[in-house]
Amino acid sequence: MEEVLAPYLPENALLPAFKLIQTHQVHLKIVKERTTRHGDYRRGMDGRHQITINANLNKYRFLMTLIHEIAHLVAIEQYGRNIKPHGIEWKKTFQRLMVPFIHPAVYPSQMLPLLARHFRNPAASSDTDAALSIALKQFDTNRAEVFFIYEVPLGSHFRISNGKIFKRGPLRVKRFECLEVSSGRMYTFKPNAEVELLSDYVLKKR
Repeated sequence: MEEVLAPYLPENALLPAFKLIQTHQVHLKIVKERTTRHGDYRRGMDGRHQITINANLNKYRFLMTLIHEIAHLVAIEQYGRNIKPHGIEWKKTFQRLMVPFIHPAVYPSQMLPLLARHFRNPAASSDTDAALSIALKQFDTNRAEVFFIYEVPLGSHFRISNGKIFKRGPLRVKRFECLEVSSGRMYTFKPNAEVELLSDYVLKKR
């Protein structure tokens, strides 16, 4: 299992993460990308704890996702199945399990303040923390194919995952105001929203 996990985790996180998997008898499945989630936890009819994680995550995101899902398992075992999925019990468990990994031997030093701030009150998804999300995505291998909203030039067009096309407008407080081309409606996007930048040539071909 350690050999299987090695390509997916920071080197100094490999052994402690593997011990958590062993201790909690996790059946870990590494799967193809799912756009709606990074990972999930479920307990099967046979009582086995199964965690699935997307194979395309970078090592730092993969580690956080793995600990996120193990925290679900541990919180349920400690507090019972009636707790809220991302309630206070899960938050406390996630904090406790993640603290040993918030270390310069595991994460790049520039990420440590962002991680420390995030884990004061961890959210259901790190994607809701724009600063941390942007920092994590800098290590994605597909960065050349993906742009963040804040990287799209003002007035340029972009496409989101559902196929809709927008024109990027100005930053309003903490979100970018963008015009949906087909409807003329205005929408706002967080700076870390991932989009496909469209050239004028692509737009003329539509």
